[in-house]
Amino acid sequence: MSTEPLFRDDAYAKSCDATVLSTDDAGIRLDRTVFYPMGGGQAGDTGVLRLGDGHEIAIADTRKGELHDEILHIPAPDAALPAPGAKVSAEIDWARRHRLMRMHTCLHLLCAVIEGDVTGGSIGDGKGRLDFNLPDTQLDKDEIAAALNKLIEADHPVEPRWVADEELESNPQLVRTMSVKPPTGSGRVRLLDIAGVDLQPCGGTHVRRTGEIGPVRVTKIENKGRQNRRINIAFAD
Repeated sequence: MSTEPLFRDDAYAKSCDATVLSTDDAGIRLDRTVFYPMGGGQAGDTGVLRLGDGHEIAIADTRKGELHDEILHIPAPDAALPAPGAKVSAEIDWARRHRLMRMHTCLHLLCAVIEGDVTGGSIGDGKGRLDFNLPDTQLDKDEIAAALNKLIEADHPVEPRWVADEELESNPQLVRTMSVKPPTGSGRVRLLDIAGVDLQPCGGTHVRRTGEIGPVRVTKIENKGRQNRRINIAFAD
């Protein structure tokens, strides 16, 4: 059962009205949602589903289902599940989501600062990391932090856009990740464009301008094997 992903067109939508399609041990499926499912290194949203009688169902996580565009809202343990056809108001934990958006966008800036293919990454609440294929490379925490904060303070516009599969195939340099390739086959691929700074495929949620990220710091740089260098960042506040 497919779910209309409202977050894809509006990352700032905090809630929406929806209808329950089905429920089972895997989770709750809605016909539309503002909840982002875990993917691309970004954690899934949490929040509540509010029924017409005021009853609230806590959502502890959001995941992708096995079917195309299937989104599973994972209820908290022992939560009473809504019946199929029930009308709900789906509301994300906006403060947490906004922190994830800020961090996700910041990791795109990190890709612009560091020249190297990305081998892995994770976007958490208030912190994140990227692993780069950088053999025999020395990295300086203060220099990286200064470069990131300069891009943040410049307040570059951030905008998602779509390109045809063929256009991405003809520009393979846009794909920075070595282990995960962007989904193709639907005819188009979503890119995140930070004007004049970074352009690469991404289906995550992001802030509208880099200034919204706020100051950050590089907390640690780790050697993960002979080639991988892990850069950990966190919000300075």
